[in-house]
Amino acid sequence: MGAKSIVKKIAGLKTVPLILVIIVLIVFFQLMNQNYLSIENVRGILNAASTVGMISIGMTCLIIGGQIDLSAGAIGCVCGMFVTLISRAGVDWGLAFVFAILIGAVLGAINALLVVKLNLKTFIATLAMASALAGLARVLSDSNTLPIKDHSFWIIGSATIVGIPAPFIITTILFVIYGVILSKTKFGRKIYMCGGNLHAARLAGIKTKQIHTILFINSGMLAALAGAILTSRMQSGSPNAVLGNEFSAITVAVLGGIAFTGGAGVMAGCFAALLLINSFNFGLSVIRIPSYWQVVAQGALLILALSLDFIRERSRIRSLYASNCSN
Repeated sequence: MGAKSIVKKIAGLKTVPLILVIIVLIVFFQLMNQNYLSIENVRGILNAASTVGMISIGMTCLIIGGQIDLSAGAIGCVCGMFVTLISRAGVDWGLAFVFAILIGAVLGAINALLVVKLNLKTFIATLAMASALAGLARVLSDSNTLPIKDHSFWIIGSATIVGIPAPFIITTILFVIYGVILSKTKFGRKIYMCGGNLHAARLAGIKTKQIHTILFINSGMLAALAGAILTSRMQSGSPNAVLGNEFSAITVAVLGGIAFTGGAGVMAGCFAALLLINSFNFGLSVIRIPSYWQVVAQGALLILALSLDFIRERSRIRSLYASNCSN
């Protein structure tokens, strides 16, 4: 492949506009505050991106498959609290992480039971789970932040490799793995088919209920991992940690080009959107924008992402209509 064709292929990627926006944001915030690109700040951006990133991977797979999980943040929070409690009880940090991921899988399976087996609406079922789990996290902690004294537990959350935070490296590896699964495997194609046209997928012999069950369990496990690693980084368990990150994950997915109606999008776009959103959020903090305005800005980003998705979907429908008419 020649140099020109490589450039054209890269220029044609949907992630390019997001990358350009990231560059503009970095330049803007650096001009506003010369410390924006300090080593500590960059590590802060990457650490924050790792938590949302893990949740957004599971969310992206679900949205592509035609589902959504509004309980992902609460699952991460509860699993973080479980990790805290069993670590304080003297359990090795490795076993604590495994236990947390298993709990996340069980909670994801409960979501699947509600949606796939009982046919409850996804929004209602997962929102109810989110409320119940958020309450459970407060019960487990008695609404207090619980410190973890085991220094070995802190390692995975605070370690760096070549100056890059280990949680972000883990997140990046997961993005690559899931990107390959979605784009290069038979299972990945089934996910797209389920989200694109559920009825057609069933007629094609795809076990759609099985696919959705796997996706919910996967989302729960990734949320649990995010909660456990954040707990390690904070060196304590908080009943409020990770809560609300499911909305950031939805923003990442939709802004990254994932069709909210399902059946379209790639992981590369989500990764770029993840960096964009966290660069933006951290930049607002650096230039001392009040926290309530940061919440407003994050809500505006979600509205923008959904608006862009609506425009993309309408453009796609028009293109299909024009193609059918020409034939």
